[in-house]
Amino acid sequence: MALFFFLAISLCILRTPPILTLRPTTPPLIRGHPFITIWNSPTTLCEKSNINLNLEAFQAVSTPAARPHQFLNIFYEPRLGFYPEIHPDTQESIMGGIPQNASLTEHLVEAEKDIEHLIAEKLPGLAVIDWEAWRPLWFRNWGSKMVYRQFSVAHARKLHPSLPLDKVRDVAKVQFEQAAQNFMEKTLQLGLHLRPNHLWGFYLFPDCYNSKWSESGYTGRCSDKTKAQNQQLMWLWNRSTAHFPSVYLSEGLRNSPNARLYVRNRVQESLRLAELSWRPLMVPTYVYSRILYRTKNDKFLTQVDLESTIGETAALGASGVILWGASSDYQTEASCQRLSHFLENTLNPYVANVTAAAVLCSRVLCQGAGRCLRKDYDSTNYLHLNAAHFHIRLVDGQYEAVGWPAPADMDAWAAAFTCHCYAGSSCSAKLVYPKSETRILIQPPH
Repeated sequence: MALFFFLAISLCILRTPPILTLRPTTPPLIRGHPFITIWNSPTTLCEKSNINLNLEAFQAVSTPAARPHQFLNIFYEPRLGFYPEIHPDTQESIMGGIPQNASLTEHLVEAEKDIEHLIAEKLPGLAVIDWEAWRPLWFRNWGSKMVYRQFSVAHARKLHPSLPLDKVRDVAKVQFEQAAQNFMEKTLQLGLHLRPNHLWGFYLFPDCYNSKWSESGYTGRCSDKTKAQNQQLMWLWNRSTAHFPSVYLSEGLRNSPNARLYVRNRVQESLRLAELSWRPLMVPTYVYSRILYRTKNDKFLTQVDLESTIGETAALGASGVILWGASSDYQTEASCQRLSHFLENTLNPYVANVTAAAVLCSRVLCQGAGRCLRKDYDSTNYLHLNAAHFHIRLVDGQYEAVGWPAPADMDAWAAAFTCHCYAGSSCSAKLVYPKSETRILIQPPH
């Protein structure tokens, strides 16, 4: 009977539609900007070649390189303590290889030095831990990651040589998952203790595993199995102060309606888990995206695909998008020239439009005390300024949106969106029409 009750509750959680009355969320890191876009790509060659890259449409600019005191800091595996992993080619164990064979104490001592070096003590920002060698749930270590299960079984067999193999596997699973949880949980605790003004979380968490977009009838929805497994990671959602899912598009999704389904459900799963966590405030979601297709660093996203990534992310109620780039993306003057052209003619105008629309919707619908999000997450309503009433212009190097919001546009927003209120503020989905021309600066004051 108890098992039946548990399963019934689990199914209820998994299949409940998105809740519109949400717990208060963390206020924006950048005041007055409910949705921000962060540039996070290395462009050293472009700078050395004196190729102008206008990044004024972004609310923060950082590089994935290990540069101290950035708004966004990425802790790749070698940058944070002593991360246990198995070399994918040689099968050599590094720092113990598997988490249950590593020293958590030594890891945390070294991680403290790394954090203090890279992150300024009082400045607000984002801290992203990018550990990708293994996953904390046993059954999610498939393919090339299966080696972590194999090494774990060998480790358990040494400790319990008299146990039959099936029991050894059970022991290995428990040992691995407990050690993996300890490594991730204690690292988050350390980061939050040392730099509480930063929002901490793990890149790629949560995931939806909804990549079979070529199949007939693709909906993009996370399976019930995936949702249930994600709920086994409640310890992670309870510790994290931000989520960092990824929505990188493959070229096979170019201009496809499946792209927005893919992105939509990955972001929505992050919001769902943030709502389920035990934290007093609903933590923000910052979505990793790229302006180039996955494995195609010479093809920029189309306008349609910018809407399917950045546009979807903003309309769903995420706090921002991080436009990450690889070190190999801009390694020639020709690639830098293409980037400069894409920024000026396509990306910046769109980013400025969505940023300004999110600000305006927050003002007119949420009294500036919350961010707008879709009433129906699976709709196609977007936070876009109407070009007939607003125009984006570049003045003294800064982007701004100027116009007079049409009542019909505001009514459409009120019908399609509601408000997610910030902690410490009072807001409601109540429309107040602007009485004068509106001017919105895209970048916050320096």
